[in-house]
Amino acid sequence: MRALVVSARLLPFVLSFLRDRRRWIFFGAPLPRTAAFHQRRADRIVATIADLGPVFVKLAQVLGARADLVPEPYISTLGLLHDQVPPVPYEAVETTMRDAYGVPVEMLFERFDREPIAAASLGQVHRALWKGEDVVVKILRPGVEEMVAVDIRAAARIIAFVEKRWPNRHVVALRGAIEEFGARVGDELDFRKEAQVADEIGAHFAGNRMVVIPRVKHEMTRQRVLVLEYVEGRRIDMLGDWIATGKVQGRTIVATVMEMYIQMMLVDGLFHADPHPGNLMVTPDGRLVLLDFGMAVRVPREMRLRLIDTVFAAIRGDVDGIVDGFASLGVILPDANRAAIRALVTKLLAIASERTVTRERLEKLLAEQVLAELFEAPVVLPSDLVYFARTASLIEGLGTRYDAHFNAIEFASPIALRLRGRIMASLRGDAPAQTTVDWVTELGGLLGEVAGVMTRAGKEIAGIVGGRLFAAGLGGISKTGGNGASA
Repeated sequence: MRALVVSARLLPFVLSFLRDRRRWIFFGAPLPRTAAFHQRRADRIVATIADLGPVFVKLAQVLGARADLVPEPYISTLGLLHDQVPPVPYEAVETTMRDAYGVPVEMLFERFDREPIAAASLGQVHRALWKGEDVVVKILRPGVEEMVAVDIRAAARIIAFVEKRWPNRHVVALRGAIEEFGARVGDELDFRKEAQVADEIGAHFAGNRMVVIPRVKHEMTRQRVLVLEYVEGRRIDMLGDWIATGKVQGRTIVATVMEMYIQMMLVDGLFHADPHPGNLMVTPDGRLVLLDFGMAVRVPREMRLRLIDTVFAAIRGDVDGIVDGFASLGVILPDANRAAIRALVTKLLAIASERTVTRERLEKLLAEQVLAELFEAPVVLPSDLVYFARTASLIEGLGTRYDAHFNAIEFASPIALRLRGRIMASLRGDAPAQTTVDWVTELGGLLGEVAGVMTRAGKEIAGIVGGRLFAAGLGGISKTGGNGASA
């Protein structure tokens, strides 16, 4: 029944898309569509997804980083989708807490705020006082496990029906995205797993004074309840007045975010897989707070080396190296025309080297030409690269929000130089020694040269192109409170 309900809500959009190609669905010329029409349809799709519930909202957020599956303006509009939902009544919270601990809330905490500070798809967060310390209590929504299971089955049945009739690469990739989401979302339903990941990531950043990982209160952690230290801060996308008054520096915040994710991706091999502004806060003294560790991805050393090779091939302008890197990462389909992929990569690099067109023209080229070709090209993001693409989009969005001249390469260069010893150590023994040594040897001079050339050529153009190419190099291109900001 759920599959039928969801299908009925989405069917009008399916028919509308089919009419884009044939006016009468099975015959006729394509129906003319304006940019304004596409935007209105994208807005309606987002509103419908929000009505379908939290599972479809979270799935749509994942698809919002899939430029290989979703064209503009739909991918940008999906990026605006948030999973804020009405909070569950306090009586339901009391019941969950009593079931978890066997005693009433009043016997557990000196103070427990009845009103949540955040309410999201799977859980909600309350402030409390425990043993004299301010904490946040994250509580799983009643019945959420059954709701997730039902909606995942419904989504799987719908896509299986569609794939049987239209087995094109986009539908096959969409099925893979749904399966990957279904496999990972279960981790978010057991807070004991989240606590373990938070501990591990916290240990990795223990010596970093600019990154804060809230400490877990293990004696209070249960499958449906997680208690963490409270950290005062503000969402990373709501720092405008702090930056205007000089309280924090936008460039410093963006550089810290980039360094944190580079470390997780290339050094630690444990990656926070839900990167969005709701999971990042900034404290009044400018430190970065990472929240919500329900979804995490292990990055094998082999993949880290392939990522490094691909990104630095892009920096060198080595088209064949980039194509080889995409192939090694599984981005290129087995039956793909290598010449078509090479042409797309060449266009990306040509845009990067353009120096005469305006900012608006560059954005148009990137949005209309490159994204359209990426959508049509014989490439697809493997499931484990989806989260890297989301991170690239997050960094680019933050960079352009807080620095009009943002240049991802310029930002990444000194960070990579600082981390080169740790990256080398994390990769040692995984690949032939000469490969690793050669890469580290050329790193300093190569990045320094690229950053210098980009800076001298003009920060405005470099910022736009650098941010987009950084996203492309990682596998895709796209567009206040305490630590309860994300539930």
